[in-house]
Amino acid sequence: MNITHASFLTLPVSDQDRALRFYVDVLGFEVVADRQMPPGRWLQVAPAGAQTVLTLAGPGMGDFVPGSARGIMFVTTDVDADCARIRAAGVEVGGPDELPWGRMASLSDPDGNGLMLITENETGSY
Repeated sequence: MNITHASFLTLPVSDQDRALRFYVDVLGFEVVADRQMPPGRWLQVAPAGAQTVLTLAGPGMGDFVPGSARGIMFVTTDVDADCARIRAAGVEVGGPDELPWGRMASLSDPDGNGLMLITENETGSY
């Protein structure tokens, strides 16, 4: 196999501007692309330096259902600090909890897409 990485993940959202504010202002992601193209706005965000980006697909960008994505996992070097910062922004966060593979927390974006934050333990194994 010659596959090296995933290019992007599609997150269905009902309001791209609201989603953009969440991913940039709350999670600290960067805008990778923001342009109009048929059939609508192509909006992508990602953590700095990430190979895989998130496409925030709004209405008209396929038959995606806003809030239907689950299990999107973001690795962080300090899940506790990130949870505190996200809570301070008014977002409900579950955890973080100590698990065999590390400390993990859960949250949702404004549409209800399920996100996870994890600081992996030394083994990094799930």
